[in-house]
Amino acid sequence: MNKVIITGGSGFIGTNLVKFLLRKNFYVINIDKLGYSANTYNVIKNKNYRFYKLDINNKKKLLKILFKHRPKAIFNLAAETHVDRSIDGPKNFIESNFLGVFSLLESIRTLKKKNINIKLIHISTDEVYGDIKKNKRSNEKYQYKPSSPYSATKASADLLIESYIRTYKINAVISKCSNNYGPYQFPEKLIPKILFNIFNNRKLPVYAKGLNIREWIFVTDHCEALYKLYLNGRSGQSYNVGSKINIKNIDLIKKILFICKKQGIPINKKSKITFIKDRPGHDFRYAIDCSKIKKEMKWKNKTKINEGLYFTIKWYYENKKFFK
Repeated sequence: MNKVIITGGSGFIGTNLVKFLLRKNFYVINIDKLGYSANTYNVIKNKNYRFYKLDINNKKKLLKILFKHRPKAIFNLAAETHVDRSIDGPKNFIESNFLGVFSLLESIRTLKKKNINIKLIHISTDEVYGDIKKNKRSNEKYQYKPSSPYSATKASADLLIESYIRTYKINAVISKCSNNYGPYQFPEKLIPKILFNIFNNRKLPVYAKGLNIREWIFVTDHCEALYKLYLNGRSGQSYNVGSKINIKNIDLIKKILFICKKQGIPINKKSKITFIKDRPGHDFRYAIDCSKIKKEMKWKNKTKINEGLYFTIKWYYENKKFFK
């Protein structure tokens, strides 16, 4: 049985990846410090699942776990992810997103000296590329232009990993994914926040005029891509993971409202789109070229946006206790 570690396995993508790999008959070890956005809803019970509450910056305890389990791979999802919070206070982002990766890399390097080789699949973000001009898509060779403390810490971690690959010959690949959506996402993010407000008869806040464009991928499709990178991702390479589904924020919210009505979810008059002051340094458009992973891994996005949103809205409506 393949044994892997997922750091940040109690987060949004992490929870979905844990469940995905358990279905693939992996033995999954989840290392998570259980920060504010960690998922404690519907706790996983499986004989092939093990949980450790730990901050990956604790290198001593991290090494002890790695020596004990000797996993084939580590999927690194341990990160602070909300851009707004990084603007309010960058310190936690530097500690988790950069220093946490440094701790992981040093631990992997220590084990490598003892002939214990671990593959690192590091989950980064398309935000490292910054604002993308109209009709353009960023490929893996695109220049880094991070706009927020969040994206800057992710970009810094990517570069640190690349240096360890070259200098210490560790086995690592980097995934840069577009915006994920689906079950278990913390409600500070756009889609669950809008749904929470609809369910609770509140206004639907949108930055500026809602014209900012994001590329959306259903979280299970992302998990499938990460599984492919585990199997066949080439060390030293980075891979964009996206859907080519680019939507203005305002149009996405209108689509959510339409699907809610189709599902018979009541919408109060108070749940109206309300434009609010834009956040500092707000990138206008993200769009990535993921032809590399499609060609090399035979992977492609499967979930259409209406299908994914229908499932996501239904899940949150049937699992309102998650918000508590």
